[in-house]
Amino acid sequence: MQTTEERQRNPWLAKVHLDGPLLLGLIALAIISLFVIYSAGGQDSGLVQRQAIRMGVSFFIMLIVAQINPKTFRHYALPIYLVGVLLLVAVLLFGEVGKGAQRWLDIGVTRIQPSEILKLSVPMLMAWYCSRSQIPIRLQHVALGLIFILVPTLLIAKQPDLGTAILVASSGFFVLFLAGMSWRTVTSGGLLAAASLPIFWFFLLRDYQRQRVLTFLNPETDPLGSGYHIIQSKIAIGSGGVEGKGWLQGTQSQLEFLPERHTDFIFSVFAEEFGFYGVIGLLILYGFVIFRGMLISMRAQSNFNRLLGGSITLTFFIYVLVNIGMVSGLLPVVGVPLPLISYGGTSMVTMMAGFGILMGIATHRRLVISPS
Repeated sequence: MQTTEERQRNPWLAKVHLDGPLLLGLIALAIISLFVIYSAGGQDSGLVQRQAIRMGVSFFIMLIVAQINPKTFRHYALPIYLVGVLLLVAVLLFGEVGKGAQRWLDIGVTRIQPSEILKLSVPMLMAWYCSRSQIPIRLQHVALGLIFILVPTLLIAKQPDLGTAILVASSGFFVLFLAGMSWRTVTSGGLLAAASLPIFWFFLLRDYQRQRVLTFLNPETDPLGSGYHIIQSKIAIGSGGVEGKGWLQGTQSQLEFLPERHTDFIFSVFAEEFGFYGVIGLLILYGFVIFRGMLISMRAQSNFNRLLGGSITLTFFIYVLVNIGMVSGLLPVVGVPLPLISYGGTSMVTMMAGFGILMGIATHRRLVISPS
């Protein structure tokens, strides 16, 4: 009954397969982003215009993806995953190297970053795989599922791109968790991961990544070098106080003490200018988007839709958690942007495509159960 009433209140949104509350939350975050980028970018209107164009493209992609029935994603989940993994292998063999990382693949017309595809193809495959089995899933299903997750995760970490690897692994793990993986299995996996940390440290991490972890543990050991970013970030967050210094009035950002202030460390700019009250408001807005995404997932009519929608929403939560923890000194710096706020386009397009899938899960469901 509730979904029928919602469709009657928003007939146009239902026809174009958009969920009103979720759309409003995303638009609000996009508007905040433009204001903060203007301040963080030294009041550069060109920077804001470029971000606005990226946002327009991302919202358009969300609209296009929302028109696709989720059944289509289930049907093509395995081929999309296999193509994504093959592209990751191609990146390691033929990819372009830039700033010490090999993440891009030149296909002639343009360059693509295959790791972004895996942010969606991994949860799609895992949702397809788990929905074919009886839920809650059994241990043998978890074991094979972990292999599906580890293959692209290790390939992405090899590029190296630890931030994206964490997001891809999280998206697949969330599907297993939502499919009923037992807490005993979760605990055992956590202990196994902890035991493998020495292998991860000595054989998988690059020197600069090890330095990031050491800086996280004690940034004051190198205040003018590797610890500079996080020290200046914490100063900016703390100097905002309760009410903030006001828009365009943040000293750390305006005087350019804070590096990467319009990308990875944009939350520090926001906290300095809008203070504790502004941060709480931003977290409430993020919480609303996450709550709406989980509500859509719980109302989905199939296990595939529930698992995929839940994974997309919880991965968005990981974006928020990792970035804020990173710039606050609670987590190591891994290069994860603040979702829908940080300047940039590649991750935003992938994220909005994910929200397009969520929109499709919500609205295609309504069209099925609503009277014609």
